[in-house]
Amino acid sequence: MFALAPSALAAGYRLEAHESVGSTNALALERAAAGDDPGNLWIVSKDQTSGRGRRGRVWATPPGNLAATLLLVDRIEPGMAAILGFVAGLSLSDALRAVAPQARIGIGVDGGEERRQRSRFELKWPNDVLADGAKLAGILLESSLLGDGRFAVAVGIGVNIVVHPADLPYPATSLQALGVDCDAERLFMALSSAWVENFTLWKSPDGTAAIRERWLSQAAGLGSEVSVRADGRVVRGVFETIDELCRFVIREDDGSRLLIAAGDVHFGAVASVRA
Repeated sequence: MFALAPSALAAGYRLEAHESVGSTNALALERAAAGDDPGNLWIVSKDQTSGRGRRGRVWATPPGNLAATLLLVDRIEPGMAAILGFVAGLSLSDALRAVAPQARIGIGVDGGEERRQRSRFELKWPNDVLADGAKLAGILLESSLLGDGRFAVAVGIGVNIVVHPADLPYPATSLQALGVDCDAERLFMALSSAWVENFTLWKSPDGTAAIRERWLSQAAGLGSEVSVRADGRVVRGVFETIDELCRFVIREDDGSRLLIAAGDVHFGAVASVRA
């Protein structure tokens, strides 16, 4: 049975669990559109039939995997709301380490040459969690402006627990494939706890800088050759950092620095213009 961590309950978060759901993000935005939901609502399921990823892609959640969405309703500036994806990535990474502290994960990225053995997971800009260079989880932020001037954000998190797709153009994995004995309920409880800690950090003075520093300490491919497909073109260079708004900073061959707010990142300069 799904349950919130004690720290999440104490912080006023609520839980709505479903046996099966079309899309946890869609349901969260429906709750917001009704106009009377105060937010801080987790919607979770182990079976999602109409999940979605970035850029209209499908996100499959077969029975046993985790689909979780946190609905936040606040007067957050839309430009700052994007940073919630990085808060979510850190929270999921913290939760994964909590449930799999002894997991030996080979650190590496798609197309990258360096592979070191460490007991940690990696964060791929802007919204993926990797294990051994393969996609383990994805994060999707969707938002809507409410009639009273408040801003609703659905922070969607999908994790491959028991199974992962095999017909993707990039490697994917699951906790089961990694030899981690953990179910969706246990991971969600750890996630709800980690979210409270990281969200509180973000809301503190200089919180965005602290989130950025934490995220960079777990960043996949930092300092390596990358290619980014954005706005119909491909940019190649070195992943230098993320800036104060968590935009991707790439250093091109001529030494110039380019800021990218949205795009698909590939390591090893393998991106093409086509999706």
